[in-house]
Amino acid sequence: MISTKQLHQPIIDQCKNNCAKSQMQLYNLYCKGMLSVANRYVKDRFLAEDVMQDAFIKAFKNIHSYKNEVAFGAWLKKIVINQSIDQLKKNKLELVTINEEVYAKHEEDTNWNVDSDISLEGIVEKINGLKEKYRLVLTMYLLEGYDHQEIAEVLNITENTSRTHLLRGKKILKEQLKNTSYAARY
Repeated sequence: MISTKQLHQPIIDQCKNNCAKSQMQLYNLYCKGMLSVANRYVKDRFLAEDVMQDAFIKAFKNIHSYKNEVAFGAWLKKIVINQSIDQLKKNKLELVTINEEVYAKHEEDTNWNVDSDISLEGIVEKINGLKEKYRLVLTMYLLEGYDHQEIAEVLNITENTSRTHLLRGKKILKEQLKNTSYAARY
């Protein structure tokens, strides 16, 4: 059985030779998924399309640096995420550094149980409604699998700030989900 990686490798190799047809094929394979990733961050469909286009341009310019160490989709996704965050920074996103004392106060909120009646889409919808600083960290941590060190590097914040935004965002999200669950029952 041929893996997706093996199936796409000839297309990727042709892209390394600046083959426009192969670039279009690769774009068509990944554009919907990458648009979804960009849209989770910038929360504007038209801006997400611009971000995705810029990410593909960057990916094709730097495709020689792709070494098959990870799946192409994962490599491209990282570019899309970084491009999304760069766009947010251009829009004057300010992430305020939080004092360590505040972090220590909230550190013990590790209980993260969600009512099983709530769908993943419902959770993502609630995350998208949070303040930008919480939404970014929650999305990167919970949905994309980044750790605090990676989040701190990408967002140019401290790891403590990342942890604090995660804890505060989870607390707000948990409260909203509890209210949603409560409202749905009555």
